[in-house]
Order: sequence, then structure tokens, then C-alpha cells
Amino acid sequence: MAGVREVSESLREWERIAAHSHITGLGLEGLKAKPVGGGMVGQIEAREAAGLVVRLIKSGKFAGRAVLLAGPPGTGKTAIATAIARELGRDVPFVPLAASEIFSTDIKKTEFLMQTLRKAIGARIHEVRKIYEGEVKEISIEKAPHPYNPYQQVPAGATIKIATTEESKRLTMDQSFAIQLIQQGIETGDIVQIDPEGGRIVKLGRSRRSVEEKKVDLSTVQVIDVPNGNVLKEKEFVYPVTLHALDIAATRRGGDIFSIFFGGRESKEIEPETRREVDEYIKTLVQEGRCELLPGVVFIDECSMLDIETFAFLNRALEQDLAPIIIFATNRGFAMVRGTDMRSPHGMPLDLLDRLLIINTKPYSRDEIRKILEIRSEAEKIPISNEAIEYLTEIGLKTSLRYAVQLMAPAFELAKEKKASRIEKDHVSYVEKLFVDVKKSVEYLREYEKQFLDL
Repeated sequence: MAGVREVSESLREWERIAAHSHITGLGLEGLKAKPVGGGMVGQIEAREAAGLVVRLIKSGKFAGRAVLLAGPPGTGKTAIATAIARELGRDVPFVPLAASEIFSTDIKKTEFLMQTLRKAIGARIHEVRKIYEGEVKEISIEKAPHPYNPYQQVPAGATIKIATTEESKRLTMDQSFAIQLIQQGIETGDIVQIDPEGGRIVKLGRSRRSVEEKKVDLSTVQVIDVPNGNVLKEKEFVYPVTLHALDIAATRRGGDIFSIFFGGRESKEIEPETRREVDEYIKTLVQEGRCELLPGVVFIDECSMLDIETFAFLNRALEQDLAPIIIFATNRGFAMVRGTDMRSPHGMPLDLLDRLLIINTKPYSRDEIRKILEIRSEAEKIPISNEAIEYLTEIGLKTSLRYAVQLMAPAFELAKEKKASRIEKDHVSYVEKLFVDVKKSVEYLREYEKQFLDL
């Protein structure tokens, strides 16, 4: 039974603050990056390059290509990838992936990658159908004795009268429609949509007029206006899907005879023939003008952890007709390509590097670090004094930006414990002693190296 209850202030909104929660976009005016915008600070050239990539993706001129974000740790590579996802919007698929995930699955690496690539290729399927739509004016369910129990009544059919603002129609229905009317609790005053070809009824909501007549203050049903025009009309439906979702549907539809009796085995790998059938189906729809493709983005972080087999597969995948955009990110310099004895820039094969657009990120300046700390304090709703911000900025310059940002939350907890209204310098100084940075941890390791276990 539906109920109404008050929600406490702490549960009023989702307030989980992640590392890049404050980022809303690339912060561009046209193709020029603002010094501060969209939650992004600095990295002017990298953001402008990313803006060009976003524009190419939206115009459909970048499919089957790849980008590499390369720079030292803490220079905003993942932030730029997040901003690209925000700029693309919900319509364009964006699939983030850490390279280590490829090696932690129970299916083949190539299959996992193929599924990931096809998750990043969206399709909007357009279908025009004739439907009946209007407000239910009258409804009558015909019942008949159950074939196996004459004392029980079951729906046998229905008669329904629906109306728009301009006309009304009386429709007779068979048993399947009658059952749907009962299951959805459809009654007079409801706005319904009837698809005779698909054999389904959808309850859209309740008419505003019927709600006003009943004088209901609160309702769990959406209140909408009575539709205009004819009761029988043609309406276009748009179904957003990914190629991977179509692959899964095609796999389930093609089960063998044993799956009927024994439930079948749920195969985690999809046959190449199934994918070819899906591709042909989508190409046919595109040629008929009933579908549009949306090549999305696969973001692979820590790409230096990939091995030579994975790189070779991705290199080949980029050449296929239906391929998404791949964005790699790495903080490695010269490193060994896994699975080989070859040392290469960023730990990637040279033939793959040659076909990438490489965007470099650079260390932040003092002013940029300070501005990022101010944005983070505002996003996390942490009041902080100018002296504390200056001290955190110095910490960020000497150690890393990530370490400075991570000190803010424990410093604020300490400030609240001491009944302070904001973070002061002494709060930051105290938590800095409790939580050491990487350099201090390495010094500690060298000092007590002999006392550590060595496996």
C-alpha cells in the first residue's frame, strides 16, 4: 500500500562526493577553454583538444579512432575523460574501464573486450505504429467459467470506450487484453495507450479532470491532460539500445531444445554468427531510415597494464565497420609492453601509438592547485580559512594534489571535534602528521626496511 512520510534533511539528496563529482563539462566557450569552467582548472590545451574530439564524436566523424591521454599522476587525465562523458550527454554511450578488469573476468580477454566495445555502440530504433490513445470513459469485463473449474470465473473479453478531446471510440477486446486491464487496474478516468499489433495496453496516468472531480490532494499515479486529435493515430516510438543488448536478446532467442526442459546453460560468450546477424539487422534498419547509430566511447584507464594480445585485438577492432571511439589513459613513461621484451613509450606497441591522437596533460601550477582546492572544498561543503588553503597549496606543490585534497576531509572532522566553524592551518598540520604522503612513506620504509617481512 502506498504511503506518505516525511524525509529527514540528511536523506533529502544524494551527497556522496566522489573524486570527480564536481565536474560538469570541459568548461569551453566554443572551442576555447576558459581558465576555470565546468569544474575544470588549467590544462587549457588538453581541454581544447578534448573539445575537438567531443565535436567530432557528436558529428559522427570520429568512429573507429582512438585517443591517448598521457601525463604524470594527478594531472587530470581521468577528470578530462569524465568531462568528455558529461559533454556527450546521456544519449552517447560512455563505458569506463580499468585495464585490470580485463584480467579478472571468467571469460576470454577478447570476448570481454568485444562485449565492452559493443556496449559503447548505441542505436536509436524508430518505429511508427498505429495505436488507440485516450481517456477511459466506460469499461466492461466479460467473464466465463474456468475450463477446469466451473465455479471459478476468468476474463473472457472486454469492451472499453476511450475518448480524446475531439472523438470517442468503443472497442471490443479478447482475453489477453482483458487480463491486462485487470492486472494494471485500469478504470474510468485513466489515460491508456493500446497497441493492437503488439498486443499490449499501457496505462499512462490519470486524467486531470477525473482527479479534480475526486478532489484528491495526493496521488501515486501521474496526472496528465486528455490527449488531443483522433483516438486512432500513428505514433513514433524510439527505442535506445546498444549492440551488446541486441546480442544478448538474439542469443536468448536462439536457445536449443534442451533449454526448454532443463533451463539450458547461460553462455557468457556470444557466438560471432549472432553478432553478424545483429550487425546485418542494424544495417538494414539504417538503410531504411528506421535507425541511427551512436558510436560511443570506451575509456580504458591504466592502459599500460594491457598485454600485447589485448593491444593487437584493439588495433584490429578499430578497423571494423562498427567501432566505438577508444580513449586510453596512462601515467607511465617508457615501460615494457606486457607479454614481450620490448620497451616502448607508455608501455604500448609503436604500431598502435602511431594511429592514436595523443593529448598530453601537464603538472598544475600553484594558482591552479589553489583553485582546485577551493572548488573541492565548495563541492564537499567544507568551510576553510585562507591560511589553511595556502598551507594545503604548499603541500600540493611539495607532494601531490591528490594528497592535499585527501587531507581536507579528516581536517574538517578534526575541526568539528574542536568546535571550530572552519578548517584552520593547525588542523591541516595535525592530520598531515597522522596521514603521511608517498615520499614520507618511502623514507619510513628505508629506515625500517630490515624489520619488514621480505617474501
